[in-house]
Amino acid sequence: MGEGSTQNDTRGGFMPVESAEEGLFTNGASKPRPDLTPRPIVALEESVVNRIAAGEIIIRPANAIKELLENCIDAGATSVKINVKDGGAKMLQIQDNGSGIRKVDLAILCERFTTSKIRKFDDLSSLRTYGFRGEALASISHIAHLTIATKTRSEGVGWKAQYSDGKLVPLKAGGSPAPQPCAGNDGTVITVEDMFYNVPQRRKALQSASDEYRKILDVVTRYAIHNQGVAISCKKAGSASPDVNTTASATILETIGRLFSETLKKELMHLEFTDKKLGFKVVGYFSTANYNAKKATTMIFINTGSNSSRSYHVQVRPSLSDFRTSDYN
Repeated sequence: MGEGSTQNDTRGGFMPVESAEEGLFTNGASKPRPDLTPRPIVALEESVVNRIAAGEIIIRPANAIKELLENCIDAGATSVKINVKDGGAKMLQIQDNGSGIRKVDLAILCERFTTSKIRKFDDLSSLRTYGFRGEALASISHIAHLTIATKTRSEGVGWKAQYSDGKLVPLKAGGSPAPQPCAGNDGTVITVEDMFYNVPQRRKALQSASDEYRKILDVVTRYAIHNQGVAISCKKAGSASPDVNTTASATILETIGRLFSETLKKELMHLEFTDKKLGFKVVGYFSTANYNAKKATTMIFINTGSNSSRSYHVQVRPSLSDFRTSDYN
């Protein structure tokens, strides 16, 4: 340290250094002390708990679409139509021709842990549906305005209901919160409006409408490829043509060609492997070395669910790179 310099000298500034006298900096300022007064522990209000829980499940519009799309498929739908406004922040609407929801079930439909998919814990070992927890609609109702119109094949009329914080609310101011009769086709139409209207921090964290819409299209594309026998379309509200549009009669390979390109379709190779001892089967398609793309796309489904875990993708991609077209000629 040169003559005349001090520990406080820094290049272009001043860095306070704590002196031997506890609690003081060399510039004479007092060191801030933590408040050691114990804070009381309180139980959070139910509305706060529900919003926090909802934020763990529904982070952005694409998460809501995933949950709703899975519900449609679990309901036996063969046709699913999705409309999106402002990247889903303003409006998401999903319509299916599935089983519909009974009027008697509408009262508890958006309460947490209400489900038609399991009855006891052991049912989880033989689950054949995407969802089972009964949290998706409940979560959405806590962070958006949720309206549901539904009709079963056994009922001559449809029913329309609106929800807020898991409970039925009137469709019109001053009206009854009870579901109201409405015209409609068999199946269900779910409309989600003003997502995160009551969670400003989450709404500010959303990306642009176009970016959020791309995330929605990515989710819809994955489920469209995996679910043969279900026609799925997705478009922006007011648009004449959908950005995703598949048919129920198409094969997986035909759907890939429709959603990506015929060029990719021609360069895909089929992989199928069964291990009877371990009790699993792997079926997939992967591109040959002849196909080049700016961005690699990996889609993994385990049983019915889409798996986005990075660890799976990191392990699968190197394995696929070992395959060469010549190995199959």
